[in-house]
Amino acid sequence: MLFNSYAFLLFFPVVTILFFLLPHKFRWFHLLVASCIFYMYFVPIYIVILFGTIFIDYAAGIYIENAQGLRRKSFLVLSIITNVGVLAVFKYYNFFIENSNFVLENSHISYALPLLKILLPIGLSFHTFQAMSYTIEVYRGHQKAERHLGIYALYVMFYPQLVAGPIERPQNLLFQFHKEQHFDYDNAANGLRQIMWGLFKKVVIADRLSLFVNPIFNSPHSYSSTALFVGAAFFSFQIFCDFSGYSDIAIGCARLMGFTLMQNFNRPYRARNIANFWRRWHISLSTWFKDYLYIPLGGNRVSIPRWYVNIFIVFIISGLWHGANWTYIIWGALHGFYQVFGSVTEKVRRRFTDAIGLSRLPWLDVSLQKIITFLLVTVAWVFFRASSVASSIYIVKKMPGVVPELIRAAGNRKLVVTELFGGLNIMSLLIAAGYIFFLEFVHHIEGDENIFEIIGRKKKTVRWATYMVFFIIIAYFGVFDSRQFIYFQF
Repeated sequence: MLFNSYAFLLFFPVVTILFFLLPHKFRWFHLLVASCIFYMYFVPIYIVILFGTIFIDYAAGIYIENAQGLRRKSFLVLSIITNVGVLAVFKYYNFFIENSNFVLENSHISYALPLLKILLPIGLSFHTFQAMSYTIEVYRGHQKAERHLGIYALYVMFYPQLVAGPIERPQNLLFQFHKEQHFDYDNAANGLRQIMWGLFKKVVIADRLSLFVNPIFNSPHSYSSTALFVGAAFFSFQIFCDFSGYSDIAIGCARLMGFTLMQNFNRPYRARNIANFWRRWHISLSTWFKDYLYIPLGGNRVSIPRWYVNIFIVFIISGLWHGANWTYIIWGALHGFYQVFGSVTEKVRRRFTDAIGLSRLPWLDVSLQKIITFLLVTVAWVFFRASSVASSIYIVKKMPGVVPELIRAAGNRKLVVTELFGGLNIMSLLIAAGYIFFLEFVHHIEGDENIFEIIGRKKKTVRWATYMVFFIIIAYFGVFDSRQFIYFQF
C-alpha cells in the first residue's frame, strides 16, 4: 500500500483510531494484522517468505541467548545465512546468472544457466537488515531475546517502516511495543505535521521533478548537455524528497500512535564533504553498515591502506544492497573513492585554500565546499538512476558541456528554449526549480529543529493558515497518480 494512495487515506485513520480504542493487550495484534494487510496489498503470497524468516530469527534469538560458545555463534550464523540467502535468491540470483552467462558466452561455451522468473518482494532489503540487527544485538548481549512471537513479528513488520525504513534497532523499538501508549495531543499534532511535510515533499516536489527526470534519463541522447545537467540535479532533489518524504510520513504515522522512530535524514545537501553527507543521508542504513560491517572490519583502527580497503568494501556492498546492477555498484564505488580521495588530499586542499585566501572568507569557503559536495553526489546519482552503465557514462561525459552551451545561449532566448531544453516546458521547469529553492529555504530557517516543530510553536491563526496553504498546494499542485516511492524497489 502506498502512502500517497487513496487506500492509505482510509487505512491510516481507521488503524490509528482502533489502536487507541482497543485495550493495550490487544494492540500488538491489531497492529500486526494491519501491517499484514499493508504488506499484502502489493503481492500477498510474499508474506509467507516474511513469516518464514520471522519464525527462524525469533527461534534463533532465544537459542543464541541460551547457548554458549560455538553453539551460540552457530545460531547467529544460521540466522544470517537464512536472511542473506532469501535476499540472494530474490535479489541477486538473476544478476549473478546473467553475468555468469556473459562470461560463458565470451568464453565460447554454449551453455546458458537458467534465470528465475520472480518478482522482488517489496522492501526485502529493509526488513532483512532489521531482522539481522535483532539477532546480532542479541548475540552481542545488547538486547534480550524477545519471547513474545507476536511482538517480535511486529518489530519486523511494523507497517510505517516495513518497506522503506527507517531500519530500526531492537533496543530502540521492541520495548515500545510492550509499553502502553496513551493518546497525546502534542505527539498527534507533530505527527500529522510531519506527515503533511512528507506528503508535500513526495507529491509536490519529487513527483513533479520526475516529470522532467524520467524523459531525460529514458532518452539521454535526445537532450543537450544543459538538459542532462538539469535532469541530474533534479534527480538529486527528487530522490531526496521521495525518500525523506516517505521517512517523514512513516515517522509521523508512528509518532501519532506514540512510537518513536529514528531520524533518517538531516538536510544532506548542506553537507560540506562526502563523509558529512553520509552522516546526514539515510542515517539508519549508514549507521547499520558502520555498526555491523565497517567496525567489525576494523574501521579506522587499522593501517591506512587497510582503512581505505574497509571504506571501499562498505560502499561497494552498500551499492549492491541498493540493487543487483553494475550501476549501483559503481555508485557505491564512487562514494568510496570520494571518501578515500578526500582523506588523501585533505592537507593539500587545506594548504591550497590558505594560499588563495579562502580561509579568510569562511562563508565563501563553506559555500564552495557545499556546492562541490553536491556536484560530486549528483554525478554519482547519475549511475544510480540511469538504466545502464553506458547511458550513465554518456550523461556524465556530456554534463560539463553545460558551461559552453549557456555561454552561447546568453541573450538568445530562442536557443535556450529550443536547443537547450528541447520539448521540456520551460514554465513548468521554472516552477519545479522554485519548489527546490523553497525546500532549501526551509532547510536554511530550520537550524537544529524541524519545520513542523517550528510551525507548532506559532500562534493558532498562523498555524492553521500554514496548514491551509500546504493543503491547497498539495491538492492543486501535487502529482496524484500513485507513483511508487523510489526505495520500494530495494
